[in-house]
Amino acid sequence: MKNSKKILILGGSGFLGNALYKELLPYFNVHATYRTENDFFDKNRKFHQWDAETESLEILLKSLKPDLIISAMRGEFEAQIYAHFEAINYILTHDAKLIFLSSANVFDAFTNYPSYEYDKTLSLSVYGKFKIKIENALLRLPNEKYVIARLPMVYGAKSPRIEELKILHDLHEAIEVFPNVVTNATSISKFTQQLHYIINRDLEGVFHLGSTDLVHHIDLIDEICKQLQLENPLFKSVYDSNEDRFLALLPKDNLLPKNLQITIQDVVKDTLVS
Repeated sequence: MKNSKKILILGGSGFLGNALYKELLPYFNVHATYRTENDFFDKNRKFHQWDAETESLEILLKSLKPDLIISAMRGEFEAQIYAHFEAINYILTHDAKLIFLSSANVFDAFTNYPSYEYDKTLSLSVYGKFKIKIENALLRLPNEKYVIARLPMVYGAKSPRIEELKILHDLHEAIEVFPNVVTNATSISKFTQQLHYIINRDLEGVFHLGSTDLVHHIDLIDEICKQLQLENPLFKSVYDSNEDRFLALLPKDNLLPKNLQITIQDVVKDTLVS
């Protein structure tokens, strides 16, 4: 039986948002936004065209009255920040909650060790600083009002990262790898299961949804290329330091059950599963 909880996914036409939409639709009353004209989404009454750069989110929130907002949106940073503050204002004045999909980049200034859920964030990148700005606004709210779900690189059979690897290989172009970067990853199927569990259990706080083990970026890409049977891929090694540097998210405080954890080997295997 469907749960009556109404969910609005911001960015429902993107890779992460659309996978979440498909995962949650059989169980909840799910709505989603998309930005650019699209016949498929136009015909689907659960999808709502909305452009963060030109339209207020408030109108959509008032008409749909979601119990849960999941932010998987992309786009211009200032417009996104404004939309998130509108979403925060909504959850503060309604019995509602926000799940924000964040990134390992909120820690990209720290390179000597992996990062845990409640470590201090600090970023040198524009992207990381933008994510931190929204995270900090959420961290000031009562705990039950939000989930911050930080993601490492996300792979999967139809993922943009896998599609790009295949295209570069077919064009005999070099694939950029970072031999000194120690990282972790996840698969789209495991991520959607994890978020489904977080919603079902009404969990709150900060979650790190990466693999339980770490790998050098070059080894990860090499393993994926072997799994995809991409023969003799061309690698272009990019060294941004002489030492190993970490860009990895590990869970410590908010551990999910064993069946919802994932290893690098699982991530590599999942690249062939659609």
